[in-house]
Amino acid sequence: MYRNRAGDGVGNRIGHRNKTAGAALAAVLLVGGATACESGDKDASGKAAGGSAAPSAQDAGKGAVEVVPAAYLEKVKAKSEEITSLRYSMTGTAEGEQFSGDVSMRLKPSVAMAMKMTTSGEGGQAAEIRLLDEAMYIGAEGKWIKFDLKALDPATAEKLNSAGGPANKSGENPGDRAGELLKAKDLKLVGEETIDGVKTKHLSGTVTLDEMRAALASANPEAKKRQEESVKGLEAQGVKSLTLDMWIDESDHTKQVRTRGEAAKGPVDTTIKFLDYNKPVEVAAPPADQVVDLAAMMKDAGQEQG
Repeated sequence: MYRNRAGDGVGNRIGHRNKTAGAALAAVLLVGGATACESGDKDASGKAAGGSAAPSAQDAGKGAVEVVPAAYLEKVKAKSEEITSLRYSMTGTAEGEQFSGDVSMRLKPSVAMAMKMTTSGEGGQAAEIRLLDEAMYIGAEGKWIKFDLKALDPATAEKLNSAGGPANKSGENPGDRAGELLKAKDLKLVGEETIDGVKTKHLSGTVTLDEMRAALASANPEAKKRQEESVKGLEAQGVKSLTLDMWIDESDHTKQVRTRGEAAKGPVDTTIKFLDYNKPVEVAAPPADQVVDLAAMMKDAGQEQG
């Protein structure tokens, strides 16, 4: 996957981690869905996907002043600008593999992320990804590969970006998902649901990639860059549209998001559950004696071949 002028030797040294890393990176991209849902046949509230029709926004609030679904999403977008850090858990299916993971991410004053990801089934593996100081580390079993994002050749950097991973610093921002869901023509308020003891409003809708691009027009420069990279990653996986479900708590924060769609390598059904916001997140580089610097390795290999 990451072979170039360093030759087959480099490819062989990192090949055993490619499968897990690729699945983990793809999961990060689709983290607008990656969750703690119970199964592919139920939504994250535990209701059967084929069950009775959900109440409409009008029916949900009889006798009360009706609030249109878009108003909840606008509040989430505004609130997301105040987020400095967040933690979330993930479970789901992507590219034919089941995965689960935990992420801690700092957004301000500088971006840093630590993720632990596990894939199940035949060949299932566990891996960690850390992002800090313009470098990405992918590790398993106490061994790490360092990708210096500034030093990578364009082709390798593009592969990381197309995989949708933290190389593009996308991470997960609830405001991005809210902006995309605002473009759904079938946006609706499903009803009120309680998740982990937290009262939420459940909103749902389906958006195409063109509608996701339309959402970029109202995004601030930082969010626009994140969302552009997200759309490119989805395109690379063959996704044409996504069904988004968001559960918004009484403080206008997103408690949970579920994303479903069809990719070239199979269905995607991922959900993310937000555990907390704006609490300190510290991310440290792995011990130096456990790290192989890919850029340095490639440079040395190039000199040897020269």
